[in-house]
Amino acid sequence: MKYAVVGAGAMGLRYGLLLQEEAGLDVDFVEPTQASVDIIHAQNDVVYRSVDHQDKTPIKVKVFSPEEYEGDPDVWIFFVKQMQLADALTRLAPKFKDHQTALGAMNGMGHIEKLQAYFDDEHIIGGTAMIATILNNFGDVDFIGETSSVYANLTEKPSAVMDQVQKDFQAAGLNPSYSENFMGTLLTKVAFNSVENSIATMFQARMGHLIQYKDFVSKIAAPLVAEVYAGTKAAGIELIETEKEMLEQVDYVSRVGNPLHFPSMYQDFVKGRPTEVDYINGYLADLAEKNGVPAPNQRLITSLVHLAEAMREFNPPVNKLAQPED
Repeated sequence: MKYAVVGAGAMGLRYGLLLQEEAGLDVDFVEPTQASVDIIHAQNDVVYRSVDHQDKTPIKVKVFSPEEYEGDPDVWIFFVKQMQLADALTRLAPKFKDHQTALGAMNGMGHIEKLQAYFDDEHIIGGTAMIATILNNFGDVDFIGETSSVYANLTEKPSAVMDQVQKDFQAAGLNPSYSENFMGTLLTKVAFNSVENSIATMFQARMGHLIQYKDFVSKIAAPLVAEVYAGTKAAGIELIETEKEMLEQVDYVSRVGNPLHFPSMYQDFVKGRPTEVDYINGYLADLAEKNGVPAPNQRLITSLVHLAEAMREFNPPVNKLAQPED
């Protein structure tokens, strides 16, 4: 199949380059940020890919702004920030066709409803990716660690497109799996991010640094995760991991899986951009409260991340993305 990746940021480049280079598929990049398009064009339509901070390699790509794109992909893969998606969809709307499928594996929640305004439910795939990637600069990406990902059709039924996506993503090394629990799949990753992304961002810490606090799982992660499971249970949503498994995953990823990684929220934070905390912790607090379950910890973390954003004016963060571990 032919893919168009919307967003040439960290995850968009990782998916697109793996599909192009490892699976040998036809991939276009559609980048809503003009500065990114300009830099990649200035690099002679090359992006630079490193792996675990090493072996920086130039790779030729096809990149377009939404307005100039004339391709006809089978699948659109959306990897833009939640707050940028509505504008990107508006700009791309004339390009969408009935036979095409939209796949969203973005951080946070809120994107599915936006995709439904342009694609019918039979042509929407949701996904989650446990994949660490750093965007050093526009057109310069660093692949960190191993990959795993999960995908579900919005209909929660099998489809030929999903079958081919699974094959293509396996060939690309994205290590995909298939789920028929749509909301449970998406919210499982949001639950994880509500701990790792937000706390690491506030303290400007690598994931492995957080776990050095001996009570991180029991006193920081556990209360946040408990609110997620109480809220989703009240909403009639079953996550694809148990509460115990979620806490074990937090411990494992922090300690073994990606201890040197700075989450994507931190990457936005140190570059002076708004974070997606409202679409992660804020969404989970809203979901719980809507269903009669208090979520004071999720609500507090949302406010504290916004406070940290405001404090950048007085205490500018130090960008540690390109620095080796201390």
